[in-house]
Amino acid sequence: MSPAQKTFRGYAVTDAKKWSDFTVVEYPSKNWEETDVEVAITHCGVCGSDVHTLSSGWGQIETPIVVGHEIAGTAVRVGSKVKGIKPGDRVGVGAQIGSCYSCNRCKSDNENYCAKMIDTYAAKYPDGVRTQGGYSTGIIANELFVFPLPDGVESKDACSMLCGGLTVFSPLVRNGAGPGKKVGVVGIGGLGHYAVLFAKALGAEVYAFSHSKSKEADVKKMGADHIVNTDPGFEKKLQGELDIIISTRDASENYPLSEYLHMLDVHGKLIIVGIPNEPLPPLKAFDMIPNGSFIGGSHIGSKKEAIQMLELAAKKGIKPWIEELPMKDVKKAVEGVHNGKAHYRYVLTQDLV
Repeated sequence: MSPAQKTFRGYAVTDAKKWSDFTVVEYPSKNWEETDVEVAITHCGVCGSDVHTLSSGWGQIETPIVVGHEIAGTAVRVGSKVKGIKPGDRVGVGAQIGSCYSCNRCKSDNENYCAKMIDTYAAKYPDGVRTQGGYSTGIIANELFVFPLPDGVESKDACSMLCGGLTVFSPLVRNGAGPGKKVGVVGIGGLGHYAVLFAKALGAEVYAFSHSKSKEADVKKMGADHIVNTDPGFEKKLQGELDIIISTRDASENYPLSEYLHMLDVHGKLIIVGIPNEPLPPLKAFDMIPNGSFIGGSHIGSKKEAIQMLELAAKKGIKPWIEELPMKDVKKAVEGVHNGKAHYRYVLTQDLV
């Protein structure tokens, strides 16, 4: 291990065939640079991405692997070149841990689309050091990917905003969600509940689409103006009505993509943020041509958007629906996400001391 590295401890999967069995391991951090911040982790959200990764749904994993990319904690070491963060500050880290820092995307608040982006876990730095995530005691990250947490947002609430929240907040603001706009949210799970909360906080009229009537009371409390059960023919009364649809659905089977596109107004947009393991169903050109609709994707968000999101959460008093568990109960948490039992996000609290 390099003298510039530090040892952290984390809950790791060590056998890819036993994706929800965890062992405490020690591992080296990235090599320290003066643009870095070391974070002592207090909370880490459990994201659907963690489950897709651990279960090899998105490809074979290299073990041991420590996942977790919804991190909140305390800055305990701050590089001499870092601005806006000091030791003792509450900070967070999301799903991206690095980029090239010099391309046009990095210089235009689009570092989340850098061609050389580095994921918070299951990736490698240019020097070969593997990235490990937040089910752990600490993490070191470049200042661009460390977000100051405002006083009005508790760490337990902030952590899952840094992937789950930001993943829907970015496409909402980039596509004009606000007063006078009608926003649809497909899938009311961990991502979808954030899409409802933030779309409403931005001032939009919110339509929540769900196949589960059991969630109707929850969705109303979250602020949805309309709840649409996705029984056959659900789209007919809303043809041409919506400006933006955020799809958080992570299953592709029987996905009525064309029906959602038909509900968009002229040049309306369907933005995909849920990532199923399997390919999306095919579309016909006539699914998009009659209303000039667009279908696209979105990847997490920039630091600028993360700060904007956290400020909105503090101003509006936005609180996610979370269930806290000690980090040692990580097996229960990831299996709960896998089995659809999360209500609506699990947050792990630090117990590795």
